[in-house]
Amino acid sequence: MTQTNLPPMQLHIPEPPARPGEEADFSHIKLLPAGETRRPDSLASPHDMRDLSFGLVRVLDDQGQAVGPWNPNLSPDILRRMLRDMAMTRAFDDRMFRAQRQGKTSFYMKCLGEEAVAVAAAHAMSSDDMCFPSYRQQGLLIARGCPLIELMNQIYSNKGDRLKGKQLPIMYGFPEYGFFTISGNLTTQLPQAVGWAMASASRGDTRIAAAWCGEGSTAEGDFHAAMTFATVYRAPTIFNVVNNQWAISSFSGFAGGEATTFAARAIGYGIAGLRIDGNDPLAVYAATSWAAERARTNGGPTLIEHFTYRAEGHSTSDDPSAYRSAEESAKWPLGDPIARLKAHLIAIGEWDEDRHAAMDLELATEVKAVQKEAEKNGILGHGLHQPFETMFEDVFEDLPWHLKEQSAQMMAERMRKWPSN
Repeated sequence: MTQTNLPPMQLHIPEPPARPGEEADFSHIKLLPAGETRRPDSLASPHDMRDLSFGLVRVLDDQGQAVGPWNPNLSPDILRRMLRDMAMTRAFDDRMFRAQRQGKTSFYMKCLGEEAVAVAAAHAMSSDDMCFPSYRQQGLLIARGCPLIELMNQIYSNKGDRLKGKQLPIMYGFPEYGFFTISGNLTTQLPQAVGWAMASASRGDTRIAAAWCGEGSTAEGDFHAAMTFATVYRAPTIFNVVNNQWAISSFSGFAGGEATTFAARAIGYGIAGLRIDGNDPLAVYAATSWAAERARTNGGPTLIEHFTYRAEGHSTSDDPSAYRSAEESAKWPLGDPIARLKAHLIAIGEWDEDRHAAMDLELATEVKAVQKEAEKNGILGHGLHQPFETMFEDVFEDLPWHLKEQSAQMMAERMRKWPSN
């Protein structure tokens, strides 16, 4: 029977707090004080830590002090290295963003405001743990010591590019630095990470896997597949969901962020879930270290939601002023990760403004010098940088007969048209 006495149903369409031309509003965000969130044992049952999926792990307070049970008590030397790696990541981003605007490369993606998500995590893990990143974790490679010129060669797709121009700029692949090749199809790296972790466990190894994705791509089917396999086999994996509020131009509500936290998705799969301040480098370090210990001692996987903010556009192809308030970045309540770690070091007497300014200048000079060296290998628009035959290389382990035939035909045609080459 039709119930005519009921009001008509309505479809809910998520809307961000502010659109272009409106005043930025983050009043809906409830921030717990630093140091308030409890820290369970790393082997605690997921059923006994559900509250941690709805809280917010914070270590640095408003005075720049490290407080509470999650304080990792890092030495000043480690803190300074983390600060330098984050500052280097930002200097690198700025230089490569400028290079794209100058037409030297086709594409770039910055991680402005999210540097702690990768850099602090890299410092918390073992150097041989395997990372399965998305396209905004360049800080992992910088923190692990990958030469900047290798990154730039890949961005320029020049003759120094070890991937031979086969990947979109910033889609790096450096297995020797524990950095699995980036996939532009989001969340495909999560099942790959679980498979790698399962293989590591089945061999009796000690290495774990860590994967990163944005909050928007948790709505992909690959996310569910990865969670299911990780749960069933207790794969030693850390899932990092980077909730930077925007999936390209769609705000987090379209991925389910209005209904609950993204860390709460762990509850349905029976795995540990942590929601942390992603702009607090010490919170990122502490949570990653906790999850790594849990994975390495057969406690199973952990999902970490990094609550952060994408201060720049999604990529150089994006104009964020078309979909969000221009004031949002400045009004983000959790601040800037570099500024916060800098303030902490100054507060404990291990840093000062002059040293910070000198470091920024040194890093900018270093990145500029490396850029000049990389550009000697070629930039966009300077012709074919890789030998023609590399088109057929590194795709199949054994090249199929029809591709061998095509390669021979195209080489013969090339020699006919340009015999001197």
